Amino acid sequence: MADLQPTPRIEVVEDSRYRAHRGPDGHPERPERLVAISEALDPFRSQLEFATPRAAEPYEILLAHDKRMLDALATTRELPAGRIDADTYHTPESFDVARLAAGGTIDLARRILAGEVNRGLAAVRPPGHHAEAARSMGFCLFNNVAVAVRALQADGASPRILIFDWDVHHGNGTQHIFEDDPNVLYISTHQFPFYPGTGNFDEEGEGLGLGTTLNIPMPPGCGDVEYIGVVERLVVPAAIGFAPDMIIVSCGFDGHQDDPLAQMELTLEGYQVMAARMRSLADMLCGGRILHVLEGGYSLSGVREGAQAVIESLVADESRIEQGPRDGRNNLGPGTPLKSIVDDAFAIHGRRIANLGAR
Repeated sequence: MADLQPTPRIEVVEDSRYRAHRGPDGHPERPERLVAISEALDPFRSQLEFATPRAAEPYEILLAHDKRMLDALATTRELPAGRIDADTYHTPESFDVARLAAGGTIDLARRILAGEVNRGLAAVRPPGHHAEAARSMGFCLFNNVAVAVRALQADGASPRILIFDWDVHHGNGTQHIFEDDPNVLYISTHQFPFYPGTGNFDEEGEGLGLGTTLNIPMPPGCGDVEYIGVVERLVVPAAIGFAPDMIIVSCGFDGHQDDPLAQMELTLEGYQVMAARMRSLADMLCGGRILHVLEGGYSLSGVREGAQAVIESLVADESRIEQGPRDGRNNLGPGTPLKSIVDDAFAIHGRRIANLGAR
C-alpha cells in the first residue's frame, strides 16, 4: 500500500479588523477590497486554515523602519483623520491596523519558513510595498513584507528570500530596504513610467547586493502574453539561479484589465498562470515555501479574480501544478513588447543570470 502524503497546511491571515482603516469617500484603497478577497476565499474555506493576527511589536517594526517614522504614525491615534501625503491617509484606527498587518505577515512568514505551514496568503491592509524605511507613502504605512523578512533574518536563520512583486506599481520601499542585501532577491514587474517613478532596468542593487534587484518595467497595455512571458523568461531563471529558501509574492492585483488606476490588461487566466508558475518554483526550489501578501488592486472584480487565482494555486495538488514553462504563446516575435522587455533585462543582467531570456 502506498504511503499517504500528509494533507498540506495552507493558512490565510484574514481579519475583519483590517477593514477599520477607512479613508475619505472615493479613495481607491478601501475596506471593500477585503470583501472581494473574502468572496474569493469562500469556495475554498474547507481546505484552508485561518490565523488571527497580532499587532507587530515596535521593535519588530524598527527592524525595517526608522523610529521617527514609527513615532509619527503612533501620534495619529490621537489625531482626526488626515493625510500623510496626497495619496496616503490616516485615521485614529490606522496605526493599530497597520501593526496588525505587519504582525500577521511576520507570523505567517515564520510558520511557513519553519515548515509548520506549507504555504499561505496574508490578506492584510493597508498595503506596504511603497513604504520606505523612513517614510509612509503610496497608500502604504508600514512595509509588511520588509518587516516580515527582517524578522526572519533577526531570528538567526539567515534565509535566502525571493520577493516577487507583481503589483502594477514598482515597490520602491521594498527595493530600497533590501538593495544592499545579498540574501534577498527583489524582482518587480510594473507599469513604467508610472507612480512612483522608480524601477528602471538599471537599478540593480548596491554594494554586496549588486545584482539582487531585477526590475522589469513594462509599457502600458501589457496583458497575459507579456506577463506570462516575463515570468517564464526572466523570473524563472533568476529564481533558479538564486535558489531561495522561501518565496514571498507581493501580490497586488492592479495589473488587472478592470483596474481604474493602471493601464494593464491582465485577466483571470494570466493571474492563474503566474500563480501556478510561482507555486511550481516554490515546490522545485524551496520545499514549497511560498507566501502571498496582498498589496494593491482597486477594482473589486480584479481583486476577486486575482485572489481566486492565488488560492487555486495554493490548494492545488502538486501533480496539477505545471512544472516549468509551458505556454507557447510567449515567443519573442520581432518588434513585440515582450522581446523589447526581455532584451533590455538581458542587457543589464544577462552576464549574471544563467539562461535569462530563454524558455
